[in-house]
Amino acid sequence: MAAPLGTPTMAGFEDGLDAINAVADASDGFVWRLEDDDGHATSYRPYDDDRVIVNLSVWASVDALRGFTYGADHTPFLRRRREWFEAPDEAIMVLWWVPAGHRPSVEEAVERLDRLRRDGPTPEAFGFRDRFDPPVDRP
Repeated sequence: MAAPLGTPTMAGFEDGLDAINAVADASDGFVWRLEDDDGHATSYRPYDDDRVIVNLSVWASVDALRGFTYGADHTPFLRRRREWFEAPDEAIMVLWWVPAGHRPSVEEAVERLDRLRRDGPTPEAFGFRDRFDPPVDRP
């Protein structure tokens, strides 16, 4: 984040969370998202840097997630990300296939993101640009 939550810099981001989460929850292909007591996931801090927050969700397909991410309701919020977040110098998002019914943990997400940063895109950790098909044995 460019500043701590609760500061004027982050107000637009925080003010939009409920609406954006509601759009995600109602989107085709949405399965689940990590929530804290406030209904988002902003209280999770898996890295030593307190400015790193988590957004963890499960979707039926990469295309469903892409449809939400770049859809009409989310794109205006996404375009404002430079107001709230510093430009990354490494991967900040990771995708991976999970079995039906699995709810990944924050620790699992950290491991996958670290793997992508270390090894580059693989079937176990990838991004929108270098996506991999689901495993054949995926239920």
